[in-house]
Amino acid sequence: MGRWEPDARGRLAKSAMALYAEQGFDRTTVAEIAARAGLTERTFFRHFADKREVLFYGMEMLRDLLMRAVADAPPSATALDAVGAAFAAAGAVLQENPERVRLRDAIVSANAELRERELIKFAALASAVAGALRERGVREPAASLAAETGVAVFKIAFARWVSEPGQADLPGIIRESMRELRGMLTDRLAEAGVQPSARQDGAGIL
Repeated sequence: MGRWEPDARGRLAKSAMALYAEQGFDRTTVAEIAARAGLTERTFFRHFADKREVLFYGMEMLRDLLMRAVADAPPSATALDAVGAAFAAAGAVLQENPERVRLRDAIVSANAELRERELIKFAALASAVAGALRERGVREPAASLAAETGVAVFKIAFARWVSEPGQADLPGIIRESMRELRGMLTDRLAEAGVQPSARQDGAGIL
């Protein structure tokens, strides 16, 4: 086998996903993944730390996309506006390959270890988004509250999208969910006699 291995990462990822779907994550070995891709185990470990990372390596790109989207939100955007736009942008990227995204979700959902790793990755995303909000002048605890809220809305919207294979508009579901949440919060503030426009942090949370 020559040294040049075109799209080795992509071939390995495709082979791994197929094997995970066919025989389960736990029963699949790195050797099998490499063999299915026509590559060596050494090549596999040049691209992935372990077989779990085949399912999670895209999280770093997702984190960077979220942080850029928060940073690029208009100066007048509130914290939830910025977060909602960021997660809608992330949804648009995921929607580009719905079959793979849904297959990945099924594989992760079926394995307790993978579900735990997913939660850790989501916590890292929330931390990164909160940091991007602080860079915009949003103070704590508003920055962390908005970031954690964004993650929660994304997870609920994503679950709805996954459960409805004919539904193509993940960004739309995310935006709709954010509007529903904002409406609920505004109603509760009104009941408490608090004006939503009263800002206590740099950019306002609502």
